Formats: sequence, structure tokens, C-alpha cells
Amino acid sequence: MKYPAVLSFTDILPELDRFDTIIDARSESEYALDHIPGAINAPVLDDVQRVRVGTLYKQVGAFEAKKVGAPLVAANIARHIETLWADQPREWKPLVYCWRGGNRSGSMAHILAKVGWPVVQLDGGYKAYRAHVAAALEDPPALDLRVVCGTTGSGKSRLLETLAGIGAQVLDLEQLAAHRGSVLGHLPGEPQPTQKMFESRIWDKLRHFDPSRPVFVESESKKVGNLRVPDAVMARMRAAPCIALQLARENRVRLLMQDYDHFCRDPDVLTGQLAHLAQLHGKEKIGTWRDLAHGGEMAELVEQLLQDHYDPAYLRSIERNFVRYAQAEVLELRDIGTADFLAAARQLHAG
Repeated sequence: MKYPAVLSFTDILPELDRFDTIIDARSESEYALDHIPGAINAPVLDDVQRVRVGTLYKQVGAFEAKKVGAPLVAANIARHIETLWADQPREWKPLVYCWRGGNRSGSMAHILAKVGWPVVQLDGGYKAYRAHVAAALEDPPALDLRVVCGTTGSGKSRLLETLAGIGAQVLDLEQLAAHRGSVLGHLPGEPQPTQKMFESRIWDKLRHFDPSRPVFVESESKKVGNLRVPDAVMARMRAAPCIALQLARENRVRLLMQDYDHFCRDPDVLTGQLAHLAQLHGKEKIGTWRDLAHGGEMAELVEQLLQDHYDPAYLRSIERNFVRYAQAEVLELRDIGTADFLAAARQLHAG
């Protein structure tokens, strides 16, 4: 094969996991919005340079823009080779892409090929990849989904984590979305990805699953924080068999206080989030909850939140949205220790 080889994403996909390095040649801000899973960012033009060259292109013309851009591109590619890939052997096989598969990835792929590496350039660039992901999520693979249902604090996320740890197939949407899926679900210090990045993460998980084995997923709503679960994926989840995870209320309170310890340590942040529930519960109830938080009575606050908000909301929605919940397999947790979740996970995995 002559290198650089310029291939479509359809041709590349069967080999995608076999590339030694996937190189996103776009700017750092483009990369941050979304990228092929596993790709590293090696900009041919960084954000500032891209604006400069793009402005010249629009205001003066292509020739003047290329005269300014060419030495910037050459210097950036040289630096990447020197700092990132100088020790790579002749057999190192990278995949390079940019926005549309044009000059940026073409320049990098050309130079890498001249060095002697068997480089592949993605024809159509990120746009071609994104079109594939969008189409794939409109018709996701037929998987044996098993939906883990349970009231807030029943340990669904811990169970999924334990299942993954013993080798089960798990689609953890909250982990992919960096959010616990409720008004209090924001993870401190961890912003949510963009919608496109979320979809890339889901697509990447789905394509690696073995369709002959079950895939465990939590009974999410259509949105996880600010992110929307793709409609077709949600439809498959809602039609799947269910597992009803049960845990005593007092143990749910303990579990939630462990998982949301950051709120216990900073009640101001908690009460700020509770304000979003004022329309549902009224200012007086929110005031009572605020007083409990600032008075250090977190266990009582969690108990009331479960009783007055989370449990009624769950009961209203679960049977309406997950049509096979009435026939759910019941799985009871005795406590919230590691051994309890491991026993439950093994029971599901064996079944």
C-alpha cells in the first residue's frame, strides 16, 4: 500500500483499535468538544494560529493565508515528531484526522509518510466520523440489555461498578456523562462532557460489546444532567427486561451520605441545588431542608428527601417508562458493604 493511505471511516473502522496512535490534528478547542475515543491531540495549528490564518483567508485570500500558515504548520509538525514520536519504530502505524480530512491532516500525514511510517489519513476527517456515530446511534446494535432499576440510594451505580469489576458487560451512562443523574448529581470538580462527546463514549462502548452476553445498564431518564441519552438507545433500554434492586431505607440513607459526602461537608452547595426543587415542593419545605442541612442533620434531610421527593418521583415514572418492570427479577441487598454488592453482582453475572 502507498502511504499516506487515505481511507474512509467505513474502511478504517474494522482496524480502528489496531492503530498504534490516533492523532487528532485539529486545534485544542476542537478536540475538547469531541474526538475519536482514544485519540491524542497534536494540533497542526493551535487555536490562536487557526484564527489568525482563517482571518487572513477570509479578508485577504488563500495564497496569503497559506504563506503565513505553512511555516506554522511545518514548525508544529516538527515539534510533535521531536517530542512525541521520535522514538517510534518504522512499524509504528498512526491514524491522522482533522476537521474535513483536508490540509491539516494531509500535511501531517504527508510528512509522517516521508519519514517512513505507514500512516493512514481519515478521508472526510472528524465530520465523516461524526456522521457515522450519529447514524449508528439511530440504529444501535441489538444487545441483550438488562436494566437495573431501584429507588434513589439503592446502590445501582455501585452494583454496575461491581459488575464491571468481575467482567460483566456494563453500559454505565452516569459514568460516561460524569453525572449521577439527579438534581444533586453534579460531580464536584468534574464537568460534564459535551453532548457529542457523550455520544462518542456511548458509541464506543456499544461497538465493543459481545451481543451473545448480557449488558447491564441503569434505568436512567432521558437526560443525565445536561446530556440527552440518544433516543434509540433509550427506546431499547425501556423495552428490556428489568432487575428490581431493593435495599432498606435506613441503608439507602447511609449509602447516599457516603456517595454525597461533598454535600455533607459543604451544606451551602447542597442548599443551592435544593433551591431548584422549590417549584415542586414550595419555599417552606425548601426552608425546612435548608435548616436541616445547616444544622448538621444530614441523615434526617436525606430521609425526608427520599420520602417526599425521590421515592414518589421514582414510583410515578418507573412502570410508565420501563414496560417490563412488573415482571422484574427482584434482587435484595442485605447491606451496603463490598461483600454485599459482590454477592449481588455474582448472582446476576452467573444468571
